[in-house]
Amino acid sequence: MVKQSNDMQRFIQIQTDQHNGLYDITKFVEQIVAESQIQSGQVHVYVQGATAAIMIQENWDDSVQMDVIHLLQKLIPKGIWLHDKQDGNGDAHLKAGLVGPSETIPIIKGKMGLSTWQNIFLCEFDGPRQNRSVVVNVMNC
Repeated sequence: MVKQSNDMQRFIQIQTDQHNGLYDITKFVEQIVAESQIQSGQVHVYVQGATAAIMIQENWDDSVQMDVIHLLQKLIPKGIWLHDKQDGNGDAHLKAGLVGPSETIPIIKGKMGLSTWQNIFLCEFDGPRQNRSVVVNVMNC
């Protein structure tokens, strides 16, 4: 007997309006997970681009997202990196590399296994951008 797979792949397109900002994409990912009808598995969220990242962070208070941006700006200031000689965004590459391009969330009883205070954020470090592409893969266990 061949096991039938509900695995699926979808893309989320996001327009960003800030140079550095966190954008909540949780609702988009939730819709994709629901569409998949997978009850037990994983959802993998990956941003395409070397100056953006994906982060799971608190959703209740916007100050947490601003604190993330301020921390990264203090840790990785603009304008002092070798890559800045090419296109002026060395800090964006370093921030994206530090945070990372993806997160994987378990699917439990058809829903993402995020806690009450967790959401999924696209982290923009080199905006504004007309289009950031996020790949969402939903997989059965």
